[in-house]
Amino acid sequence: MRRASVYLKQADPVLGEIIERVGPCKIQYAEPDFETLVRSIVFQQLNGKAARAIFARFKEALGNGSRMTPREVLALTSAQMQGLGLSRQKVKYIRDLAERTEAELIEFSRLARLSDDEVIQRLTTVKGVGVWTAQMFLIFALRRPDILATGDLGIRSAIRRAYRLWKLPTPARVEKLGAKWHPHCSVACWYLWRSTETVI
Repeated sequence: MRRASVYLKQADPVLGEIIERVGPCKIQYAEPDFETLVRSIVFQQLNGKAARAIFARFKEALGNGSRMTPREVLALTSAQMQGLGLSRQKVKYIRDLAERTEAELIEFSRLARLSDDEVIQRLTTVKGVGVWTAQMFLIFALRRPDILATGDLGIRSAIRRAYRLWKLPTPARVEKLGAKWHPHCSVACWYLWRSTETVI
C-alpha cells in the first residue's frame, strides 16, 4: 500500500494532496466468495443501515453461523426471502447467483486465476450484477491492484471537486485522467472515495 501511495503522489500532484490529507491507505478486504457477492446485491440502492439489517436477518434465517452457501439460500422459498426484507427483484438476483454457483457456472475458488476482464465477464452473467458490482468484487474481494471504476458516481464526484471541473467527468474523462495512476488504480479509487469524507 505504501509503495502504491508513494507512486501515486509522484505521478499526480492533485491526488498527492488527497493522499497527504487522508493518510495511510487502509482498504478493508472481504472474502472472495459467494456470500460477499450476495451481500453486494443486498446492499444495492439501499442505505447502509437498512442493508445491514436485512443482511443480518438473511444470515440468521440460514442459521448455520458460518459463510452462507448456495444450497442454503435455495432451501429458502422466494416468499421467505421477501419476508426478510429483500425486494422481489433482489430475490431473483440472489437465487440466480445461487443457482449458477450451485451448477458450477460461477466458481468462486477459480476466479483468482482469471484476468480482470474475465472476472467481469463471468460475474455479469448473473442477473443484477453489473460491471460496477464486478469491479467492487475485484477491488475489495479479489484484491486486484489496478481497477479503475470509471462509472462510479463517488469517484466522478471526487474528481470533479479535486480537479475543479465544471461538471461531472464522463467515464472516458476519468479513464484519461486516471491513465497516470496505473498500475495502482484501486488505491487511487480508495483515496478518491475517502477524499469526500475528509473535506476541510
